[in-house]
Amino acid sequence: MNVVSPTAISGKVAGQFFTSENVARSLVSWVVRTASDVLLDPSCGDGAFLAHHGRSRGIERDPYTAWVARERFPTIAIDSTDFFDWALQTRERFECVAGNPPFIRYQNFKGLTKAAASLICKENGVKLSGLSSAWTAFIVASASLLKRGGRMAFVVPAEIGHAPYATPLIDYLLSEFSTVQVIAVKEKLFPRLSEDCWLLYCDGRGGRTSNIHFTKTERFEFLNSPPSPTSFFDWGELKASWHGRLRTLLISDRARKAYANAKVCQRSSRFGDFAKIGIGYITGDNRFFHLSRSSAKREGIPSEYLVPTIRRGKSLVGDVINAAIVDQWIADDEECLLLALPAASELPTSVLTYLESQAGHQARKAYKCRKRPVWYSVPGIVRPDYLLQYMAGATVRLSRNDAGAACTNSILCVQLFDHCLARQALPTWNTNFVRLSCELEGHPLGGGMLKLEPGEASRILFPHDAEAHEPKLIRDALSELRSWRHV
Repeated sequence: MNVVSPTAISGKVAGQFFTSENVARSLVSWVVRTASDVLLDPSCGDGAFLAHHGRSRGIERDPYTAWVARERFPTIAIDSTDFFDWALQTRERFECVAGNPPFIRYQNFKGLTKAAASLICKENGVKLSGLSSAWTAFIVASASLLKRGGRMAFVVPAEIGHAPYATPLIDYLLSEFSTVQVIAVKEKLFPRLSEDCWLLYCDGRGGRTSNIHFTKTERFEFLNSPPSPTSFFDWGELKASWHGRLRTLLISDRARKAYANAKVCQRSSRFGDFAKIGIGYITGDNRFFHLSRSSAKREGIPSEYLVPTIRRGKSLVGDVINAAIVDQWIADDEECLLLALPAASELPTSVLTYLESQAGHQARKAYKCRKRPVWYSVPGIVRPDYLLQYMAGATVRLSRNDAGAACTNSILCVQLFDHCLARQALPTWNTNFVRLSCELEGHPLGGGMLKLEPGEASRILFPHDAEAHEPKLIRDALSELRSWRHV
């Protein structure tokens, strides 16, 4: 996932931006020990890393970008090919690797490229999930090309600190290197990207370790060698206590201990202890299935086939969504009425006419609609007890659903099954402790947003006494995590 420097080609190429001078120069200096070392850049772009060591080897998938790199460095061997295909076939091995792998999300990481990447990972004993982004496989493949004692340094997405698919990658690195260090950088390495980036350094190929070296720094400056670790953590303990999330190491040891103590307190509870949390419905074609009062009247849709709904997390503006709020949306002619048609029943002529309209014929071609047994019957419509923001800014909002509204998959549905426990826990929602829990259990999405998957939301912790856990300590930890996602 590389970033544009003054000498780089502007624009996005296959998930890449080109790396700035000071970052590239630093990472090369971390891994090159002698003039005779041969450096591999597996995604070399226009040569930002190659510029800092003459004995280098570059791989670049994009032909034009590879041509630019060759023009800049005519004495360096640069192949225009898919790195994973090349890695499967090459007999070359290297003293060091440095680079900035393409950040291609799993939706676009597919086909022959992914097949080759999966084979490399399998051969190295790494099982990555289907949701893994390309950069993880790039690192595994790069490590496999190192000689014994080799080193590597990479720019990596900050999701190495929280993504579930980062865990098997770190497992692998710890089993193959004597030193594994993650450098968390708060100030954006690449301001043009919403995605935050950290740095990964591994040394001693052929060794193994059980400890993660972790460095937390406010901003990146040129360094001839990796920064000294600010802390060491046992990886097994981090996986057991924190799901392997390095992001939790951004707060102080005292704050982390206070949170851990609350987790083991028998009188504390998790959201999932008293509520089922899932996503709302998926229509397949929001424009067709969501109507305003005037459009429903124009199409002659009877009210019994219309369900008030909340479509966006930003609509959760208070602690309660009541009938008066929904009525105001309807009066303002917002498209907040869901067409909820049963799968097996006779429908009025006006509804059938709407289904056979041009918009209806277009909607039934949508993927989700095509896959349903009855294309126009939207599944998964629930009217939850509470509505929880799936993606939030500074504060995650939880609203009681007094209006009995449905919601789309942009919002999390909270359905209580233990009302007694809920009455004890939910009044603490707006405390700093629970807000900190949202930060620790959720994950940053870029652009200052915090995302809570259903499983993450289920882990939100409600302590027995939210104010008993050193309020200033918790407040400072909350502020720290928010600052790391640039709220």
